[in-house]
Amino acid sequence: MILREFLYVDTDKVRALLAQLDGGIAEESRETERKERRTTVGPRSAAQHLQGTGSESYTNKSLGDALFPMLEEALESELLLHDISDEASEVDLWQTGELKIKYPPGSLVRLTAPGSLFDTRYAASAFASFGHVNVGLQGIGVSPSNGPQGTGKGKQSQQRPKPAKKDERGIVQLEDAIPDFPEVGGTDGNTLRSFVRISKGVFTPGLHINLTPASGSLVSARLQEGRQYLDTEAEILFARYGTEAHVWTLVGSIGSYGTEETELPDMNFYRADGSIDRGRFAEAMNAQMRNLGRIGFIDLPQHPGFSLIPFAVYRTIPRGAELVQARL
Repeated sequence: MILREFLYVDTDKVRALLAQLDGGIAEESRETERKERRTTVGPRSAAQHLQGTGSESYTNKSLGDALFPMLEEALESELLLHDISDEASEVDLWQTGELKIKYPPGSLVRLTAPGSLFDTRYAASAFASFGHVNVGLQGIGVSPSNGPQGTGKGKQSQQRPKPAKKDERGIVQLEDAIPDFPEVGGTDGNTLRSFVRISKGVFTPGLHINLTPASGSLVSARLQEGRQYLDTEAEILFARYGTEAHVWTLVGSIGSYGTEETELPDMNFYRADGSIDRGRFAEAMNAQMRNLGRIGFIDLPQHPGFSLIPFAVYRTIPRGAELVQARL
């Protein structure tokens, strides 16, 4: 038996696939039983004896955690789910493009590899906390290195957080929560705000999981909020799992591979009569975005890696050494 600690389950996708495989999902069962015995003595109007027994059992099963294991088993039995953990650990298969040929977009795969979580919102929150701590330490005359600092009111007022700015839609930007603070090890408030701005472009704010099965490869998935288990704030998730790499299992369908295009796209999308060809325009803009994704400037898969549309993310619960030896 495999015990899974789920980080994420897209129950809508899981139910949809199970319904296609099994023609529906049974979530309740009802069983009714009744026995009846009739005895008649003499004329019908004289005496009758009727004895009946009946029982009914009703079970409403909340499948919950059982939903995804059912799907995983069903997909494997139909040879639709491919475990690519061993193949993805081979650097040569990434470099030659063999993985892309063998598992094109849309393939259902399971990948177990070291990976970590990343969320730009958490990075901004952590940097803001770091800045506020430094401002607070300065306020009581202590520096991060325990060196004395002046406590004059004028000096304190220079390090107060600036009012958060809003964009044209009235939305406060993540980086604006980071206050100005005295330089610490070559880092100050402006540097941390710049890191957050970069993070917003490289990884769209939200929870991402990044697996690195082999050197130079990255398999990324965006975990959509509102799905089962992903119901806590980013700070709680990172407090639980940290920022270090853990071995995760990711099951889903391959979305797209990183582009191998190296030339800038052709921006000629005009027709002979001077009108815009809408199809060519859309492709030209997509080519521009693929180019930005190739150099890592926007949230797109980067060659030779690919993106995965996740059905579930989990860790297997390890068994104790004593139990493993006993079963061997």
